[in-house]
Amino acid sequence: MSAPYSELYAHCVWATWDRLPLIVPAIESDVYAMINAKCTELGCTVIAIGGIEDHVHLLIRYPPSLHISRLIGEAKGVSSHLVTHRLAPGSFFKWQSSYGVFSISKRSVDQVAAYIHSQKWRHAQGRLIAALERCSEEDKPK
Repeated sequence: MSAPYSELYAHCVWATWDRLPLIVPAIESDVYAMINAKCTELGCTVIAIGGIEDHVHLLIRYPPSLHISRLIGEAKGVSSHLVTHRLAPGSFFKWQSSYGVFSISKRSVDQVAAYIHSQKWRHAQGRLIAALERCSEEDKPK
C-alpha cells in the first residue's frame, strides 16, 4: 500500500516563561537537540532550529496526520524536562503556554531557514521580521 505524499512546512516559534533569558549557552545545543529528536520521533523533518535566550524558532516539514499543537506541546515538554531533570536540576525553566505557527510555502523554505539560522545576529542588529517573531496574540503589532 502506498503512503500519501505531502509537502507541508511550518515555522513555529515559542518563548520562555515571561520571556526570561533561560536558554543560556550551556544548555542551548542540548535543548535544540532534544526538540529535534522529538520532531523526528513524530515524523517531522527539522529544516532549521535557532533562537535567542528567550525564544525558539523551528522550521519543519511535517506529515498531514500530525497536529501542530501536539508537536509543539511535546517538544516543549521534553525540552523542559531535560533542563529541569538532567541539565540543570533544581533550576527554573518553563515555556509560555502560547506559540506562533506559520504555514510556509516550499519556495520560502530557504529564506525562512536563513532567517532562523541568523536569529542571534538579527536580534543584535534589530533586523527582525515582526510577523515571524509572534508567539501569541499579545505580540501583535499595535
